[in-house]
Amino acid sequence: MDLRSRVTDLMRPAREELAEFVAIRSVADARQFPPEECAKAAQWVLSKFAGLGFSDIRLERTPDGSDAVVGSRPGPDPDAPTVLLYAHYDVQPPLDDSAWRTPAFELTEVDGRWYGRGAADCKGNILAHLLALRALGNDVPVNLKLVVEGSEEQGTGGLEAYVAGHPDLLRADTILVCDTGNAAVGQPAATVTLRGMVNVVVTVEAMASELHSGMFGGAAPDALAALISMLASLRDQRGNTTITGLDNTQAWAGAPYPPEQFRTDAGLLEGVTLLGDGTVSDMLWARPAVTVLGIDCPPVTGSSASIVPRTSARLNLRVPPGMSAADAHTALAEQLKAAAPWGVHVAVDLEAIGSPFEAAVGGPAFEAMSAAMLEAYGRPMTTLGQGGSIPLCNVFAETYPDAEIILLGVEEPLALIHAPNESVDPNEMQAMALSLALFLQRYATA
Repeated sequence: MDLRSRVTDLMRPAREELAEFVAIRSVADARQFPPEECAKAAQWVLSKFAGLGFSDIRLERTPDGSDAVVGSRPGPDPDAPTVLLYAHYDVQPPLDDSAWRTPAFELTEVDGRWYGRGAADCKGNILAHLLALRALGNDVPVNLKLVVEGSEEQGTGGLEAYVAGHPDLLRADTILVCDTGNAAVGQPAATVTLRGMVNVVVTVEAMASELHSGMFGGAAPDALAALISMLASLRDQRGNTTITGLDNTQAWAGAPYPPEQFRTDAGLLEGVTLLGDGTVSDMLWARPAVTVLGIDCPPVTGSSASIVPRTSARLNLRVPPGMSAADAHTALAEQLKAAAPWGVHVAVDLEAIGSPFEAAVGGPAFEAMSAAMLEAYGRPMTTLGQGGSIPLCNVFAETYPDAEIILLGVEEPLALIHAPNESVDPNEMQAMALSLALFLQRYATA
């Protein structure tokens, strides 16, 4: 039986297996879910890969307190290349339960897709690893290493610190970071750039306490109005991010993202325009983008006729390759302070920072993956950027400068990762599993 047929047969029980995995509420935040859920997910991963020949597989405690599943499986030839398989078992919180059409932690099939938190990001990718290795059986011609972390979604850097402290443990010729995806279902792609990010909290203070808007409004400075004015300086009328010193004119040279497809993927309402002067690909993958993640202010219901004396906003700035995240942080903080009106007091506190990433292409692993995807999907592999950030990729690149790093996975736009109603297309899981199996075969002789 050929690999395609084996993967097809293995898909039959895959739904039940993924359902079992999705039912584990592995949100790595003890304020929201019991830590025992992540511990259960880690054991689930460990047992599955232990059954596939990873004889030394174990849990390793990382500096942020999370457990990573680490193991290796020697191939038949010690001189064969080594491939590190990466994924994460922790998931995003479900957010608004009422926005889910199906139970968040109960895998449910709707119109051919499988819905549930983590179904794509990243438990679906872990299933793709398992399916690929099961299809190959004892005929894995390379040396394998495995790391599946447990705090990626929290961004607390556990595995990043662990890799830096244990550089030899995960050393490999090629690292497959299975935590991205294709531009659309059935359109194979490798992600070759990631934007970095800067998260800050800006706080504005104007007065000692609330004041009656009738008695004092008009002369007393409004901290919320000041903050709104400051935030407005970060974009122009077209929606371009306008932070002094950050180039917002760069162009994306890879595969385009068709505007109509993006409108559908993003769920834009009728009449709402796309932002920026560039193409969709330019705006997503080649240029900085600032987002207001949250504002502390009185809610509409229960608000009073009072002037707000103090307020804060949490901002996320995405930083494209070729731009320094540290410089971007400095530019953002300086602009916010310069734009502050009326002499209000401003503090800009750095919450998190991560550098952008750009993968090398054209090496033997990249070529082997390109050929594998062509065979699996029946169409050529393209290259994409991703607006999200994976700081671990920079740690891998710094720790293993000679390794090829390839980002791929099952998380195409309809998967709605991080949002309510996350799902995975089982056809993507099947094609990705076949791609991984074919890659391991081809790479051994590349």
